[in-house]
Amino acid sequence: PDQRPAFPGQTRAPGVRTEAALQHTVVASGLEHPWGLALLPDGGWLVTERPGRMRIVTARGAVGEPIAGLPPVDARGQGGLLDVIVGPTFADDRLIYWSYAEPREGGNATSVARGRLSEDGAQVENAQVIFRALPTYDGGAHFGSSLDFDDAGHLFVTLGDRSDRPMRPQAQDLGSHMGKTIRINADGSVPSDNPFVGREGALPEIWSLGHRNVQGIAISGDQVWTVEHGTRGGDEINLDRAGLNYGWPEVAYGIEYRGAAINEGITAREGTEQPVYYWDPVIAPGGMTVYDGAMFPGWRGNLLVAALKEKHIARLVLDGGRVVGEERLLTDLGERVRDVAIGPDGAVWAITDEQNGKLVRLAAAN
Repeated sequence: PDQRPAFPGQTRAPGVRTEAALQHTVVASGLEHPWGLALLPDGGWLVTERPGRMRIVTARGAVGEPIAGLPPVDARGQGGLLDVIVGPTFADDRLIYWSYAEPREGGNATSVARGRLSEDGAQVENAQVIFRALPTYDGGAHFGSSLDFDDAGHLFVTLGDRSDRPMRPQAQDLGSHMGKTIRINADGSVPSDNPFVGREGALPEIWSLGHRNVQGIAISGDQVWTVEHGTRGGDEINLDRAGLNYGWPEVAYGIEYRGAAINEGITAREGTEQPVYYWDPVIAPGGMTVYDGAMFPGWRGNLLVAALKEKHIARLVLDGGRVVGEERLLTDLGERVRDVAIGPDGAVWAITDEQNGKLVRLAAAN
C-alpha cells in the first residue's frame, strides 16, 4: 500500500468503453491447455497445446489432428509446447517457428525450433533447433516464452527467470539467458548490432535484461512491447529497448506471494527502466498483440493483452508511449485467456487456457 507509481497513469488508467456492441463466438473447443495462436495465410490457425501437440484449426472450427514431426517437450508444471509463429518468408519456404520447454540432461530450458509445414499441414519437415536458452535447470516454472519478428526479419524470444530463488539473480546476469529478451536472426545466428555483442562474459543473443516471466511480445514498427508476470502486484508492460535493464529482481512493484517485500522492496533504481504500465492487483498476462485491423478503427495502435487470472482481454489505449485508458473485453466468457491475435477481417481471436480450451472470435455484433 505504500508503493506509488513513478508517473501519472502508470497504473489503473481511466476506464474506456467501446461504443460498438460486441459479441463472441466459440469457434472450436476440446483443446487441451492451448498456449500459442498464429494465423496462417489461408485464414486457418496454428494452435499449440502445452502437452506437446500443435494443430491447425480452420476459421470454421474444424480441429485437425496433431501435426507430426515436432521434437519432444517437457510438459511439467508451466512447461511444454509454448508459442508458435508463422515465418515472414512462409509464402516461399513454409517455415514456422515454435518455442518449448526442451528436456535436457540435468533438467530443461526454453528452446526455439523451426521447420517446414507440409503442404497438407499434416507434418513439420526438417525440424531444427535454432536457439537453446542456457543454463539448463531442473524446474517447472517461468519458461517465458513468446515469439515475434520485426520488419527486418529478426526473431525476438522472451524468456523467464525460472522462478526459483536460486535462479532469480540470473535475470541480472549477462552470462545467462534467464530473464532476458533475446534477438536472433531467423536461422538462429546473432545479429551483429545486438547490444552486448563483443562484451566479455555476455551472451550475444541478449537484447534486454531484468525480466521476470515474459509471456507476451508485440512488435509494431520499431517498438517492441513486452508483458510480464509480477508476483502479488506488478504485472508489467514494457517498451523493450536494446541493452536496457528492466530491474527484476532488484526492482519491482508488488510483494512476494508469501507477503514479504521483494528484495529491498524498492520500485525504482538508477540504471533500471520503469514499466510503461503495471497492474496491482495482477491480471496474470498471457500473449499480446497490437491491434491493426479494420473492424474496430478506434482500436488501431492499442495493445490487446490476454489475462489469465482475471479472465479477459485488456485493451490498452496508448498516447505518446503511455497508457491513457483501459477496457476489459470478453469478460462474459469466464475463462482464462491465454493468447490473442487479429483475424483477416479485424476480428479478435483468442484461445483459453483450460482443460477444455476454446478458440473464440470476438467481433462487432451484427
